[in-house]
Parts: sequence; structure tokens; C-alpha cells
Amino acid sequence: MAASRKKIGIWMDHSMAHLMEYSKNPFEIKTIESNFTQQQKLNSFKKGEAHMHNKELYEQSKYYKKLIDVVKKYKEVILFGPTNAKEELFNVLAEDIRFEDVEIQVKQTDKMTARQQHAFVIDFFTNK
Repeated sequence: MAASRKKIGIWMDHSMAHLMEYSKNPFEIKTIESNFTQQQKLNSFKKGEAHMHNKELYEQSKYYKKLIDVVKKYKEVILFGPTNAKEELFNVLAEDIRFEDVEIQVKQTDKMTARQQHAFVIDFFTNK
């Protein structure tokens, strides 16, 4: 039964997430990007720091919602990456009753190439 549990690795920072499903199929990486670009940050900041902060929170919330919609399809999840974005997403997931049966772990990693991310996910779930 455990072998059929759907597993996914998500390397993320505040600007983008690379989603890698752990399976026997060829590895495919999907990307979800935050809409809060550096240009938007500059434009928002011109309207005031409070405006920029509110815009950032709004866009971050939309970004995390996209990731939550993906995570709910899986039973085991590893969130990893160089920033605290993974902990922020984990905290949102931990407060949501829909995820109480999903095993979610968080690991700090450096910036990684796509190949390194892929190897990390395979290693994590293979040696779990």
C-alpha cells in the first residue's frame, strides 16, 4: 500500500516553486511562479511601503493557494529550498484540516539546479 502513495517534492522560494512528482515515470518538473515580480514590488513601493507590503501579502497568498491546490492531491510531501517560503507554506498547510492525513516534511537546502532537485527528491523518498 505504501508504494502507491502519491509523493511530491517541491523546491521553492518566494518567487517560484518546482514541483516534482516521485514516480516510476520519466521525471517531469512543473513550475508555479509568484506574480509578485521585482517590477511590481518597485511600482507598489512608489505608492508607499504599506501598499507594497499589502500587495506582497496578497500575491504571496495567491501563490501559496496554487501550491495548496497541488499538495492536496498527494499523501507525502517534501518542501525544500533556500528561503523560509517552505516554512510559511508548511504553516498554512498545518492549520488546514484537509492536510491532517498528509505527511509533510520541510528541509533547508541551498539553491539547486534542476538535476540536483531531482536527485534530492529521489534520494529523499528512496531512503525514507
